Amino acid sequence: MKQLSLSGSLRGNVGKKDAAELRRQGKVPAVIYGGSEQVHIFLEENEAKKIVFTPEVYVLQIDVEGKVYKAILQDLQMHPVKDTVQHMDFLEVVDGKTVKINIPVVLEGQARGVLNGGRLSRLFRRLQVEAMESDLPDAININIAPLRIGQKIRVGDLKYPGVKFLDPESAVVVAVRVARGAVEDEEEEEEEGAEGAEGAEGAEGEKAAEGEKAEPAAEKSEE
Repeated sequence: MKQLSLSGSLRGNVGKKDAAELRRQGKVPAVIYGGSEQVHIFLEENEAKKIVFTPEVYVLQIDVEGKVYKAILQDLQMHPVKDTVQHMDFLEVVDGKTVKINIPVVLEGQARGVLNGGRLSRLFRRLQVEAMESDLPDAININIAPLRIGQKIRVGDLKYPGVKFLDPESAVVVAVRVARGAVEDEEEEEEEGAEGAEGAEGAEGEKAAEGEKAEPAAEKSEE
């Protein structure tokens, strides 16, 4: 998984009042947990934006006054109106322990069913997985090119070495739904192939029939 470095500072005080003051100064309160101790820090707003407004997922190297913590973003709180970051939770990555994280889903190719008029339905943009940090993929890549109308890919169909998917196996990740005229288009493709074969057989039959009719005509001319 991709790595990204951030810089943070230790908080002098912990509490709602201190957090509110940090936000007024354009800073983002945060906590690093999951290791031997909780570490309360704050980030400059520009540092926080590096990982919030991006579709990428990173393993973070957070430098807190000279001490570096390896962590992943586990949760964040956004202001309901201003769309600014209010608080961030980082889970420390500990050697020998698995981590749970949401990984983005990337669809590759164009589904056959969509080319025939079907409608692509994407139900997950991220999937929750559990794995060792070294096994975490940057994204869950799914080839949808073979999908025909009515076909779907479920969580249980996805296989990544060392990665356990935590969403239900029966959950549909992506599907090609029926749209008006779509079924007819796919059926026509199959029917055209059948009609071509039937046409060839019909032509051969007609030629044979013409040959049969020609024989009596030849006998008549001999008389």
